[in-house]
Amino acid sequence: MTDRLQTAFANARGHLLSLRGTAAHWEGELSSSALSTATALVALHGVDATRHGAMIQAGARWLASHQNTDGGWGDTTLSQSNLSTTLLCWSALRLWSSSASSDEAGRHAATESLRQCEAWITRRVGSLDPAAIQRAVIARYGKDRTFSVPILMLCAICGTLGDRAWQRVLPLPFELAAFPRRWFGAIGLPVVSYALPALIAIGRTRHRNAPPAWWNPLRWIRAALWPRISPMLKALQPSSGGYLEATPLTSFVTMALAAAGEKDHPCIPGAVEFLTRSMRSDGSWPIDTNLATWGTTLSVKALDEIEPATVKWLLQQQYQDVHPFTNAAPGGWAWTDLPGGVPDADDTSGALIALRKAGDEAQAAAHAGVTWLLDLQNRDGGVPTFCRGWGTLPFDRSTPEITAHALLAWWVWQPPAVMPRLMKATHKALAYLKGTQRADGSWSPLWFGNEHVGEEENPVYGTAAVVNHLSENQALANLAQDLINQGLEFLVNTQKQDGGFGGDAEAPPTVEETAMAAHALLGSGRAEHQKAGREAVTWLLGATREGTEFRPAPIGLYFARLWYHERLYPVVWTTQAFRRALRP
Repeated sequence: MTDRLQTAFANARGHLLSLRGTAAHWEGELSSSALSTATALVALHGVDATRHGAMIQAGARWLASHQNTDGGWGDTTLSQSNLSTTLLCWSALRLWSSSASSDEAGRHAATESLRQCEAWITRRVGSLDPAAIQRAVIARYGKDRTFSVPILMLCAICGTLGDRAWQRVLPLPFELAAFPRRWFGAIGLPVVSYALPALIAIGRTRHRNAPPAWWNPLRWIRAALWPRISPMLKALQPSSGGYLEATPLTSFVTMALAAAGEKDHPCIPGAVEFLTRSMRSDGSWPIDTNLATWGTTLSVKALDEIEPATVKWLLQQQYQDVHPFTNAAPGGWAWTDLPGGVPDADDTSGALIALRKAGDEAQAAAHAGVTWLLDLQNRDGGVPTFCRGWGTLPFDRSTPEITAHALLAWWVWQPPAVMPRLMKATHKALAYLKGTQRADGSWSPLWFGNEHVGEEENPVYGTAAVVNHLSENQALANLAQDLINQGLEFLVNTQKQDGGFGGDAEAPPTVEETAMAAHALLGSGRAEHQKAGREAVTWLLGATREGTEFRPAPIGLYFARLWYHERLYPVVWTTQAFRRALRP
């Protein structure tokens, strides 16, 4: 077994290093996305259908050829069909098939795809009635309008919401963007913190296409404030042209402005250039450009080593100025090295932990990063993703796995100047984790889910992540031992008979979840946990063919319930699990 494991570890490690190549960092590869592809082709069609006809046609053909057998679409080519993506693809194909840019063969293919997806929507919603579709979309996302309103807007643009289409698009209070940014948490925007460009652009097009009654003061307030708010879209736009480096957000802003009659808006050229540059050779678009910083810090942790060039690269990614998007202070890291990134707690924690392997070289940067994380902690003791105090919507709340990650980042550095504050923050964070740990010992994460689990949660990933973070530093582990033990018991009770792990006890096993759970279990000193960890490693040996094959699973969540998979995830976490299993 040891020889087999050593060979598998060498294979996985070699493969992980090969994905970096000669660069100083890992760029990874995000899955192609039907959702991104649908939004991009609608945006390009809205700006100039003739000029972008070839790209629109390639995207439409990709959609038609990657439809699921049940007639719907999932967010990735490995995902189950879901209502959001199916509505977007249906609308986009309807728009394209009726345009002059489509050819006869393309229209025929689109007609068959439309027939199948309309049957899927009817089964899911009950009919193709616009009012029923609107209700179903709103029900999926609740009070969070970050994604429900863009979906309804795209449907209105494409003609799939009927005669009163724009009245069915919920209005967004884009006039609130005129307030100082520091007020946003208290105001309670109906979209998450990183979706401000969508709030502005979509709110504007809804106002233009279905304005309030003449006697409603909002009609005149919004019209009067638009000249002041409009320039914000350009100010928030990074030099790459892509908001958050993400195709969906950039596409929604672009199509909204085009539908509002503002094709000459200063941000349109950069957004279009970003979209055309982001298209893949097969006609698809990814959900985002890359997760380079995140993938690099995960890889460093898996290898337990860092090269000087990687240290230099990571230090260059730390933000030195107040971020214009979220008003975040200097000191944090984003998920990407591209200009559209936004500093966040998870990537800042990952960078700090990776840089600890560089010794004192990164001390100044680490002190700033630890302070940045301490400042982000919410009053409930937890740590959110982007902004302190934005607690009304799911993707702005405190979350267990990010809180545990921040705890580890604090404790691997322990800057003397902030130790009293760090101890106080630690006790608050541990109290938060205790309060959010479920009766069965599990935690539910925010940014990773599982399509096969109720409410699309992923308690196995969430619990393994929290346990791994809390266990990596002995002093922290001593403070959190009861939480760790309860989490490990949940993992043991959730393991499948063949040794694998899925999102819960019923979900099919994946490499990602099994590797994360194996690493957590093997870090325990208890015999029953070690045994379960070894069984998980045995499952991984077979599933990866001794560390030579890595099939990704769509467990990542992006924005609001948007799925993706990343080529690095199964490789990174398997390498990490094998390395842990080889420890004496």
